[in-house]
Amino acid sequence: LDKGDRSILETMIDKFDGGPVGLDTLAAALGEDSGTLEDVYEPYLIQNGLLQRTPRGRIATRLAYEHLGVPFLED
Repeated sequence: LDKGDRSILETMIDKFDGGPVGLDTLAAALGEDSGTLEDVYEPYLIQNGLLQRTPRGRIATRLAYEHLGVPFLED
Protein backbone atom coordinates (compact mmCIF):
# COMPACT_ATOMS: atom_id res chain seq x y z
CA LEU A 1 0.00 0.00 0.00
CA ASP A 2 1.17 3.51 -0.67
CA LYS A 3 0.68 6.50 1.61
CA GLY A 4 -2.67 7.40 0.04
CA ASP A 5 -4.06 3.88 0.36
CA ARG A 6 -3.04 3.69 4.02
CA SER A 7 -4.49 7.12 4.72
CA ILE A 8 -7.86 6.12 3.27
CA LEU A 9 -8.07 2.92 5.30
CA GLU A 10 -6.79 4.55 8.50
CA THR A 11 -9.33 7.38 8.16
CA MET A 12 -12.17 4.94 7.54
CA ILE A 13 -11.25 2.89 10.59
CA ASP A 14 -10.30 5.73 12.97
CA LYS A 15 -12.95 8.32 12.11
CA PHE A 16 -15.81 6.20 10.81
CA ASP A 17 -15.40 2.89 12.69
CA GLY A 18 -14.64 1.13 9.41
CA GLY A 19 -17.76 2.40 7.66
CA PRO A 20 -20.05 2.47 5.93
CA VAL A 21 -19.03 5.97 4.90
CA GLY A 22 -20.09 7.88 1.81
CA LEU A 23 -17.55 8.82 -0.84
CA ASP A 24 -18.02 12.58 -0.44
CA THR A 25 -17.76 12.36 3.36
CA LEU A 26 -14.58 10.30 3.11
CA ALA A 27 -13.11 12.68 0.54
CA ALA A 28 -13.84 15.68 2.79
CA ALA A 29 -12.24 13.96 5.79
CA LEU A 30 -9.11 13.31 3.73
CA GLY A 31 -9.02 16.68 1.97
CA GLU A 32 -9.05 14.77 -1.31
CA ASP A 33 -11.19 15.00 -4.44
CA SER A 34 -13.94 12.35 -4.50
CA GLY A 35 -13.20 11.62 -8.17
CA THR A 36 -9.58 10.87 -7.33
CA LEU A 37 -10.61 8.51 -4.54
CA GLU A 38 -13.07 6.70 -6.77
CA ASP A 39 -10.90 6.51 -9.90
CA VAL A 40 -7.37 6.18 -8.52
CA TYR A 41 -7.45 4.57 -5.07
CA GLU A 42 -10.68 2.57 -4.87
CA PRO A 43 -10.04 0.06 -7.68
CA TYR A 44 -6.77 -1.10 -6.10
CA LEU A 45 -8.25 -1.34 -2.61
CA ILE A 46 -11.30 -3.25 -3.85
CA GLN A 47 -9.23 -5.63 -6.04
CA ASN A 48 -7.04 -6.47 -3.05
CA GLY A 49 -9.97 -7.10 -0.72
CA LEU A 50 -9.29 -4.13 1.56
CA LEU A 51 -12.36 -2.06 0.71
CA GLN A 52 -15.94 -3.00 -0.09
CA ARG A 53 -18.42 -0.71 -1.80
CA THR A 54 -22.01 -1.14 -0.61
CA PRO A 55 -25.25 0.79 -1.23
CA ARG A 56 -24.75 2.46 2.19
CA GLY A 57 -21.13 3.46 1.55
CA ARG A 58 -17.56 2.20 1.67
CA ILE A 59 -16.51 -0.35 4.29
CA ALA A 60 -13.01 -1.34 5.39
CA THR A 61 -12.79 -5.15 5.33
CA ARG A 62 -11.38 -7.46 7.97
CA LEU A 63 -8.28 -7.78 5.76
CA ALA A 64 -7.78 -3.99 5.92
CA TYR A 65 -7.84 -4.10 9.72
CA GLU A 66 -5.37 -7.00 9.74
CA HIS A 67 -3.07 -5.24 7.27
CA LEU A 68 -2.96 -2.15 9.49
CA GLY A 69 -2.59 -4.20 12.68
CA VAL A 70 -5.90 -2.96 14.10
CA PRO A 71 -8.18 -5.38 15.98
CA PHE A 72 -11.35 -6.20 14.03
CA LEU A 73 -14.41 -6.19 16.28
CA GLU A 74 -17.48 -7.95 14.91
CA ASP A 75 -20.94 -6.57 15.60
